Amino acid sequence: MDWGMENRLARIIKPDSNRTVMLAADHGYFLGPISKLQVPRTTLEPLIPYADALMITRGVARTSVDPATAPALVLRVSGAVSILKEDISHETITTSMKEAVRLNASAVALSIFVGTDNEHESLANLGHLVNEAQEVGMPVLAVTAVGRELEKRDARYLSLACRIAAELGAQFVKTYYCDEFEKVVESCPVPLVIAGGPKLETARDALDLAYDAIQKGAAGVDMGRNVWQSAAPVAMIQALRAIVHEGASADRANELLEKSTPVLAGAR
Repeated sequence: MDWGMENRLARIIKPDSNRTVMLAADHGYFLGPISKLQVPRTTLEPLIPYADALMITRGVARTSVDPATAPALVLRVSGAVSILKEDISHETITTSMKEAVRLNASAVALSIFVGTDNEHESLANLGHLVNEAQEVGMPVLAVTAVGRELEKRDARYLSLACRIAAELGAQFVKTYYCDEFEKVVESCPVPLVIAGGPKLETARDALDLAYDAIQKGAAGVDMGRNVWQSAAPVAMIQALRAIVHEGASADRANELLEKSTPVLAGAR
């Protein structure tokens, strides 16, 4: 691996633990101003000290994140579709590699939609992005997204999608946790980061998800709504860090969360 590529990855996946806590806040690129992310700067500022990396768009980076205090930037570079469309998988590359370098991104991120009508287009986009990224030593994060017409999140499907992403050259992959997740890890030769997905019913559910994923071989988490839509976002990301970087159990992380938010302990 070239020095620049390795250096950028080390900003995201910390060498001392070989794990990462990423904070996903790129939802606005197709969902618009969703709940608790209407004003990105207000949401992100208290969480930034506890995130190893932010996954955001160039617009949010420039308008809502202080460059002097920002962690590693995983730049969302795919899009061009909104939630108003029936087919949300019809994405393309929207941000150039030159722009990513200008923003000092540590990685670029793109969604792939394996099994949808736009599978070929999204995989071709990934191949083109990897080609450009290799020229400048930029890691690529492939996101195994699913369209409305495809809600499979089992080990067989995710193993297929993650392996294809790795075969096309992605340096790491963001995917979902599932039963028999260890099979997905075994079949993918690059690190896997777990998405939080839709807001879970309780904070404990999100902590259990993170713990189980780490135990089965995930390299970290990239959660968004389950952090900044939670009742206590800062305490939540701190609890996730305890699981990912300190080896805490879900029980211990939940104790830390409840100690930080004693008024809310009984509400969960």
